[in-house]
Amino acid sequence: MSPPLSQMTRARRRSAWVFLAPSLLVLLLVAGWPLARTIYFSFTDASLESIGDASYRLVGLENYVGPYGVFNFGTRAGFWHTDWGVAMRNTLRFAAVSVSLETLLGLVFALVLNADFKGRALVRTAVLVPWAIPTIVSAKMWAWMLHDQYGVINALLKGLGLIHANLAWTADPAYALWAVVLVDVWKTTPFMALLILAALQMLPRDCYEAARVDGIHPVRVFFKVTLPLIRPALMVAVIFRLLDALRVFDLIYVLTSNSEDTLSMSGYVRREMVDNNYVGLGSAASTVLFLVIGACTLLYLKISRTRLGGPESH
Repeated sequence: MSPPLSQMTRARRRSAWVFLAPSLLVLLLVAGWPLARTIYFSFTDASLESIGDASYRLVGLENYVGPYGVFNFGTRAGFWHTDWGVAMRNTLRFAAVSVSLETLLGLVFALVLNADFKGRALVRTAVLVPWAIPTIVSAKMWAWMLHDQYGVINALLKGLGLIHANLAWTADPAYALWAVVLVDVWKTTPFMALLILAALQMLPRDCYEAARVDGIHPVRVFFKVTLPLIRPALMVAVIFRLLDALRVFDLIYVLTSNSEDTLSMSGYVRREMVDNNYVGLGSAASTVLFLVIGACTLLYLKISRTRLGGPESH
């Protein structure tokens, strides 16, 4: 049985709740209410018109498991070949490849930027430029660069003799998703590098001095000293990027529009709600996307052995 709390501790907790209450109220209104409405609409046949006059009706789990539901496993082609299955497959593939590449390249760039060389401050600033550019702007810029007729990418590759005909990078199903991955890696790798660099600069120098005195190879020092010490920061960077990649929409929409070959889960939600006017089905897909992101967050908390209240007790 835990000892009773002191009067000072109880007063501090009350003060903490008083200061947190306005922020929690704003968060509840801004995030909680729309989320609750989305979950509610996922059990209805609501459309954009019926929401205004409340003429929609409850349909239970039809938007999830019905003939056109997001979890309709009864189709002849199989779940992964339905529109929602394709969107999930594209999103998971995009997230896995892009986050892996960004983590690897971000780690390499962070190690380089952490070294002491002339002009380091200028190089650090230049590396952050892609991340500072708004996503819509960078996507439109890359859309022109990847254009099949006028794009500089095709001109460069043809000049180097790597290709002999122009490639439709954002229209050809064989290249479209990987073109999106390329643009995302270019834009977001600086973010990963920045977080990892911050962790590297907090490492104690005495460990490296001891390793240098003992004559330990730098590669061994990296895997035995550096990597374990920056693992918490690395995991935070990975989970941030993973959650962001799972809800990707703007980058794919600008580069490939409504192409099924690159359709993401967020793109599916937008298509059903706006283009097809199926608010109920779109809300169901949005709820599933929220659950997927929540599951990834809980998995991260489990792997890192943390709890919202502090370290996990053993």
